[in-house]
Amino acid sequence: MTEPINLNKFRKARDKAKKKAVAAENRMKFGRTKAQRDLEEARAEKTAKHTDAHKRED
Repeated sequence: MTEPINLNKFRKARDKAKKKAVAAENRMKFGRTKAQRDLEEARAEKTAKHTDAHKRED
């Protein structure tokens, strides 16, 4: 015969794994430092200014 399975432990382990996956995804999405966010914002602003400076006026 097989060993009986405790369904409560199984469900808790499954839920814990789901929460870990969501947390890892959120760390990737939102886990940047303030310096990284500021640097990215400055680069985007510089690129926008550079692009706007090279537009032709009709």
